[in-house]
Amino acid sequence: MNKPIILAIESSCDDTSAAILQGRNVLANVVANQDVHAQYGGVVPELASREHQKNIVPVVDAALREAKIEKSQLDAVAFTEGPGLMGSLLVGGSFAKTLSLVLGIPLIAVDHMIGHILAHMIDDGTQPPAFPFLCLTVSGGHTQIVLVEEPLKMTVVGKTIDDAAGEAFDKAAKIMNLGYPGGPLIDKLAQDGDPNRYSFASPKVDGLDYSFSGIKTSFLYQLQREMRKDDSFIESNLNDICASYQNHVINYLLAQLENAIQQFEVKDIALAGGVSANSQLRREFDSIAEKHGVRAHIPKFEYCTDNAAMIGITAYYKYLQQDFAGFDVTSKARLHF
Repeated sequence: MNKPIILAIESSCDDTSAAILQGRNVLANVVANQDVHAQYGGVVPELASREHQKNIVPVVDAALREAKIEKSQLDAVAFTEGPGLMGSLLVGGSFAKTLSLVLGIPLIAVDHMIGHILAHMIDDGTQPPAFPFLCLTVSGGHTQIVLVEEPLKMTVVGKTIDDAAGEAFDKAAKIMNLGYPGGPLIDKLAQDGDPNRYSFASPKVDGLDYSFSGIKTSFLYQLQREMRKDDSFIESNLNDICASYQNHVINYLLAQLENAIQQFEVKDIALAGGVSANSQLRREFDSIAEKHGVRAHIPKFEYCTDNAAMIGITAYYKYLQQDFAGFDVTSKARLHF
């Protein structure tokens, strides 16, 4: 069987992306970012959906041109079904349905979080993780530890019971008036700070689950206490604050991953999601793997944040199983596998 050529569309939040894959090979992966949200300190759903409507046709056209593929050569079209912002999801889903209908090719609905995990299976010259493996998936909306037994057979063995790690970084950045997105800004400032200068609360949660609401509250209260004594506290100690907070969150993330490694005795661990671009998390993840004698797999930067290539690789595995969607498929703001 010839390797299928799939057009994939990702529009779950504020990035409009289209990719062309032939089998596991990425021929094009185009992403259009939205700058309109920076002034609001976070993504505004209505503005995001409007930007997707403006971006989707030129982004898809750019992906086809870069891949040197005609629409008539496509074997299927895939899109992000969820989770995400409903208005944003509807733009990508509606476009994919229309193209599927016009071209008479299968439609494939993809879970965004599964896409992040299966980004590791893209043929980019690196060795993919061997099944079964554990994947720590960390993004602005999700924090999970997933046991991956096969490409489309996964079990969430640990998850946040409230907020996500990425949201915890963005919230801390907002408290310090750093701007949006906050995670990369904290990471940059932390490079010149002392990671052990300040300490914060460590939540107690059952099993392999996480909780970040208490960490955020502890961070806020500590800054408020210090500001009452010195109203320039944040400006005077910004690098140390960022380094300490980042160190605390990452140590917490990886402590649970270590527990999972011991529990499931896997040989490979993987990192996924937007927060996997964090420089300290990438370093410490490698150290954890070396400590436990397992292989570490960290995606290339272009596959860390939201992108359509990860949707396309997931669609490839669904295509092999002839797992196609009907035109009655609906976008879902919340979707759990």
